[in-house]
Amino acid sequence: MGTEDRIRASFDRQGMMTTLGARIETVGPGCVTITAPVLPGSRQQHGVAHAGLTFAIGDSAAGYAALTLMPEDQEVMTAEMKVNLLAPGKGELLRATGRVLKAGRRLTVVTAEVHALHAGRETLIAVLQGTMIPVPAAG
Repeated sequence: MGTEDRIRASFDRQGMMTTLGARIETVGPGCVTITAPVLPGSRQQHGVAHAGLTFAIGDSAAGYAALTLMPEDQEVMTAEMKVNLLAPGKGELLRATGRVLKAGRRLTVVTAEVHALHAGRETLIAVLQGTMIPVPAAG
């Protein structure tokens, strides 16, 4: 199985991403982009995207970016992740782009930027940085 097929198959097994209506847009070496609509059930009390949605797709994009660089007998899990929320998630769609900053044997440092798309404009609403650890692939 190729890297992109592996990433998409793993993503399809995530019930959380399905619940959020998220989908993978692009997969490349050390970089994955995920989008999610801002549905009524993922809005907070002010009518904008909930930070939980922002974090979920940012964490997943960063994790899958790390997975693109892992051997086939390994998967990844988040060891830690920090998020800075920069602006309200006002828009119809969020786009998270995860990237690998440094891949190592035991730790992979990742980042993600999350943008809100509204009326043709794109606004950076969050940045995440964290660490992924390899775990044996489920099998």
